[in-house]
Amino acid sequence: MDLTSSIAARASHSIPVPHARFTKRAFLAGLTALLAVIMAFSLIFFPTSAHGANNADYESWNEIVDEMEDILNDAYAQYEGGDAAAGKTRVDDAYYGYYEKLGFEKTVMAHISGDRAAEVEYNFSYAKRAMDEGKSDEAREATDTLIRLLREDANTLDGSAGNPFVAFLGSLAIIVREGFEAILIVGAIVAYLVKSGNKKQVRPVYIGSVIALAASVVLAFALTALSAASTANQEIIEGVTMLFAVVVLFYVSNWMVSKADASAWQSYIEGKVHTSLSRGSVFALAFAAFLAVFREGAETILFYSALFAGSEPQDTGLIWVGLGVGIVILVAVFILIRFLSIRLPLKPFFMGTSILMFALCVVFIGSGIKELQEGNVIGVTAIGGMPSVDLLGIYPTVETLVPQVILLVIAVATIVYQIHKWKKNKTVRQQEGGTK
Repeated sequence: MDLTSSIAARASHSIPVPHARFTKRAFLAGLTALLAVIMAFSLIFFPTSAHGANNADYESWNEIVDEMEDILNDAYAQYEGGDAAAGKTRVDDAYYGYYEKLGFEKTVMAHISGDRAAEVEYNFSYAKRAMDEGKSDEAREATDTLIRLLREDANTLDGSAGNPFVAFLGSLAIIVREGFEAILIVGAIVAYLVKSGNKKQVRPVYIGSVIALAASVVLAFALTALSAASTANQEIIEGVTMLFAVVVLFYVSNWMVSKADASAWQSYIEGKVHTSLSRGSVFALAFAAFLAVFREGAETILFYSALFAGSEPQDTGLIWVGLGVGIVILVAVFILIRFLSIRLPLKPFFMGTSILMFALCVVFIGSGIKELQEGNVIGVTAIGGMPSVDLLGIYPTVETLVPQVILLVIAVATIVYQIHKWKKNKTVRQQEGGTK
């Protein structure tokens, strides 16, 4: 029996079947809780508007843009009058008081694209930076571009009002996009524990995920209150949460890649009682799952609240259908990760899981810094001609790309180092075997 088979055989004796049934129920209960949370939160706290905009005072998105245009033009006038600080404040008034508070941003992401929302958001930053640097022509150009983009999006959203298929696709896109990263992380961690013979340690991961669902509701309440106050605190909280998730995921991915070699894993197993992970390792894995669900859960609630409030009453049913179909897709993805991974050899699976975690770290650090840029914590240095790829956390600014490149280099160096270490250990084992 080879080394990998030996490990698998040892692991199989430590898997309690009744406990496995519990963890599956816990996961399904978590998904049901997520659906119930979104339903209750959306219906109770965000009543549906009879028109396209997320505010009863407006008949359309174009009416909102009319007011935003007046504010942005006033911002430029304040700047031209010699008060750059007042001009920047007025730009923030348009962003926090309208684009974010009235659900414009979330509706654009749901019905148009995340890339488009990122483009608009960065034009707010470009206008403020031009004012701060005293570049009048650039400030005027950025303001005009921003107004044009907002008007185009308002026309698109108003034109799609009353189209039930658009409501269904928007709902489906939200749950799949927001839940996919969380499912990937939770599914990979669970598959990792099962494959390594630590199935009894899956329970903390599921518990962490379910706790995160409840915490998401609290965070959604807090973010909604902060949004109503028209301040940058919402972006700052989201950004800090994402960057914290980067630290935890990077630790977990580095720990996983260090155990990808079969001999290293057997040595690790032999140092534990009944192939159990250390408390610190279990906590890190459970906490990584918690952060993944926590981050996506609150964002999902906010997306659906904007979607319900911005849809016609007759479209509500199709929004729920889209949500249900999306959850089925996510469950299918989880099942594929959970069960097909068992068929993979130990080393490729551990390495693949580690690379996935490293990649998500790169995505999260870009998204986290973008949130801090929107919160005026970090500056914006634009890279001309480069598009945004919101799905991958790639944005056309120096501040987001440089940390991503640095993190990518560190991740690649870590993997290369581990591969070199495996080869060295293999050579040592062969030499020892030859001397015996």
